[in-house]
Amino acid sequence: MSDGRLNVGQVALIGLFVTALTTAQLTASKVLAIPLPSALGELPVVGASIIMPGAALAYAVTFFASDCYSELYGRRPAQVMVNVGFAMNFILLALVWSTIAAPAANPEFAGKFADVLGSGTNIIAGSLLAYVVSQNWDVIVFHSIRDLTDGSFLWLRNIVSTATSQAIDTVIFVGVAFYVAPTVLGIGQALPQNVLLALIVGQYLLKLLIALVDTPFVYAVVALLGDGAKAEDDGWVAD
Repeated sequence: MSDGRLNVGQVALIGLFVTALTTAQLTASKVLAIPLPSALGELPVVGASIIMPGAALAYAVTFFASDCYSELYGRRPAQVMVNVGFAMNFILLALVWSTIAAPAANPEFAGKFADVLGSGTNIIAGSLLAYVVSQNWDVIVFHSIRDLTDGSFLWLRNIVSTATSQAIDTVIFVGVAFYVAPTVLGIGQALPQNVLLALIVGQYLLKLLIALVDTPFVYAVVALLGDGAKAEDDGWVAD
């Protein structure tokens, strides 16, 4: 039987994970252009600003939540959370598209609603494939390093797992959404290779920065909730 603090912490991390994941799915179609500081000038490949889908910011939070969850509750519970989250993406899409397809009292507003929430098929395909591969990789690498270091160096497994999984996520998402899907499905136009490379590098630089910045927050969450949980490969138990 778990105590109240364990329940609150576990539910809070799952809630953060699902909230960030849902937000990422709904904001994927907006392309952001984040200007670099003038002191940096233009970076090779990237240029003067980092171009990325709006989902990148929210999606980075899912890795923070999954790393905290992995550390506190174990590998298998973390993988269950990740894969259930993957399935929930389809429920989200079904609910959104069923609402779009339903008769509208205001057809003009309905058109705007569909434009905003109806993410393109290419974006959806890229994000779902990137998600299921990169999130599972994140959990596997996190616990592999944890086992090799006998539970020490939380900062190392947080940074390495997030940095490598974000690289996988970025390459798969950009490649599928902006090149493979348009080419194979014939929906939209495939982007030139130099633009694809700029998208990949720009997104990854920001995601890598987030991975470095969120490490102290991972320590804080684990310290706050760690007394109430014991991570084990076959599940979790209360102390």
